[in-house]
Amino acid sequence: MMEDRKRKKMLYVQTSGIDAPERLYAPFILAMTAKAMEMDAAVYFLIRGITVIKKGEAAKIKIGSFPSLKDVMDQAVDAGVELYACAQSCELMNMPKGDLESRVKVAGAATLNDLVVESDGVMYF
Repeated sequence: MMEDRKRKKMLYVQTSGIDAPERLYAPFILAMTAKAMEMDAAVYFLIRGITVIKKGEAAKIKIGSFPSLKDVMDQAVDAGVELYACAQSCELMNMPKGDLESRVKVAGAATLNDLVVESDGVMYF
């Protein structure tokens, strides 16, 4: 069964921003779980979701006894989760690439479409 999982890909699309902190932890935790299950995992930040990956913002978010969102994000990236920012959303939200966390790849709409088509499962937050 693990052999089948090795080929699986999961995509988590984050449309919620820092104004909805309760919706921000799940994509990272689920992506890390997918990696632990030997799946590929990526998080694509779209629309207000890109506010999460603006430098310094994730460090300000901490809910209950959970670590800061920045700590969880770093753990996810260290586990091999890929992070993508929507180029058009960055323009819309007036957020230049230099304002984003360093380990985030800026990608266009075609990349999101490719990621969705190539994924075995897609979840939105």
